[in-house]
Amino acid sequence: MEEALKRINKFLSEIGYCSRREADKLIEAGRVTVNGKIPEKGTKIAPTDEVAIDGKTVENAKKGFVYLAFNKPVGIVCTTDTQVEKYNIIDYINYPKRIFPVGRLDKLSEGLILLTDDGDIVNKILRASNNHEKEYVVQVDKPISQTFIERMSKGIYLKELGQTTKPCKVEKIDRFHFKIILTQGLNRQIRRMCDYLSYDVIALRRTRIMNIVLDTPMGTYRELTQKELTTLNDLLKLSSKTFKPSKF
Repeated sequence: MEEALKRINKFLSEIGYCSRREADKLIEAGRVTVNGKIPEKGTKIAPTDEVAIDGKTVENAKKGFVYLAFNKPVGIVCTTDTQVEKYNIIDYINYPKRIFPVGRLDKLSEGLILLTDDGDIVNKILRASNNHEKEYVVQVDKPISQTFIERMSKGIYLKELGQTTKPCKVEKIDRFHFKIILTQGLNRQIRRMCDYLSYDVIALRRTRIMNIVLDTPMGTYRELTQKELTTLNDLLKLSSKTFKPSKF
């Protein structure tokens, strides 16, 4: 039906891959194909047509699994056990489909957390051996010294966990704030590292998971865009696999 047809640039914009203007540039550059053929600018497509960018299909990514980026407030617990924890992330979001968080942010921390119903992708993101980056901004209770930055970045032995943290990237932002990029997710890792060096964490916010950046107001969520999913998929291709490849 004619009503079901839409221009390629509008389609790519609606699924979040890029803006209409950027889509037109991709079409002009011959990087877009429809059913394997290079279309003209302004071509309309049907829901059944297969659209690809640089040979990679971009359709239907949102029609299967759910992928959400949520800005978690302080006080919300990352658990699916709604019977035990009153202020849990599942009830707070109240999404109409069963989803679960990818990893955790402790109750006193805020910021980016992903939620999905795709179990395959969860394992790939969480495995520390895959070295996937997670970025945080941290506020501490006293001035940050260069010694603090150096010791945090080199790794700290956490007696209560019986292991030394992996070397990581640490950068001073100002007198009381620093940025840290981890590739592992030990229980309360940043707080424990700071405590070892006699610093107390006042506030902790996660601002990035791999290529996904925190950009929503506190307490709100959004769906990952097609472009984010495509990049995430590429980053996960070399990851260790326990389950079958993720379907996106």
